[in-house]
Amino acid sequence: MTQQPQSKTAAILVIGDEILSGRTKDKNIGWIAEQLNEIGVDLCEARVIPDVESVIVETVKSLSQAYDYVFTSGGIGPTHDDITTACVAKAFGKKVIRHEEAMRRLLVHYEGTDIPFNEARQKMADIPEDATLIDNPASAAPGFILHNVYVMAGVPSILQAMFEGLRSRLEGGQKKRRLTVQCAIGEGTIATIMAEVSNHFEGLSVGSYPWFKPGQFGTAVVVSSKTFDDVLAAANQIASRVRADGFEAIILEEGQDK
Repeated sequence: MTQQPQSKTAAILVIGDEILSGRTKDKNIGWIAEQLNEIGVDLCEARVIPDVESVIVETVKSLSQAYDYVFTSGGIGPTHDDITTACVAKAFGKKVIRHEEAMRRLLVHYEGTDIPFNEARQKMADIPEDATLIDNPASAAPGFILHNVYVMAGVPSILQAMFEGLRSRLEGGQKKRRLTVQCAIGEGTIATIMAEVSNHFEGLSVGSYPWFKPGQFGTAVVVSSKTFDDVLAAANQIASRVRADGFEAIILEEGQDK
C-alpha cells in the first residue's frame, strides 16, 4: 500500500439567494474544482448559502478553520444585498474601509464612460482592512484575500479572470490521476468488486457512474488517487475481475473517458 502525499485542502462557498431559488444556475463550483485539481489542491467541500449575515459569518469562520483555502463567489457587487465583504470582515473582526487602491482602479475604469460612478458603484471599493486585493481584469472591481479566504465575484467570467490572476499564489501539490474502467455490466453486479479494491489502497477513490444506450447498459468505474501506481493497479484489478465474471471491461485514460 502506497502512502499518499500530503495536500492542501479547500472549500468553495457560493453565496446568493438567486442560486438557492434556482433563478441563477451555479457555474463556478465545477470550474474551480477542475482548477484546484490541476494544481494539486483537494476540494473537500462545497456549500451554497443565502444572503444572510449570520449564516455567511458563521460559515466563513467554520470553513476557514477546517481547510487551507476557502474560495467564495458572489455578493461583492454594488447592490444592497451584496453583503459578502462586510460579513467576511466581521468573521475575522476587521473593519471595512474605503480602499485607496481599489478606488483608484474603479476611477480609472469608469473614467471616460457614460456610466455614472455613483455611491453604489463606489461601494465596490470597500474592502476589509489588512486584506490583499485580487485583480479583476474583466470589470476592475477587485476581490480580496483575508487570512485564507479568497473572495471573488459570482459572475463566472469575472471569477475565472480573478482566479487566473491569483493561481500563482496558491500552494498546491501532486494532482490526482485517474483511469476509467468501462464495464458492460450494471453497478449492482460489480459493487462488491469495487468495494474490495477500494479498501485495498489508501487514499484511493472508486466511483461508479451507470450509462445507458439503446439495447445496452453498463458502468463507468472511475479510479482516482494522487499515486498513479495505485490507480493503475486498482483499475487492472477491477477490469480483470469483471472479465473473469464474463463481462467486457476496457481501461480508458484521462481524456478518453469523456
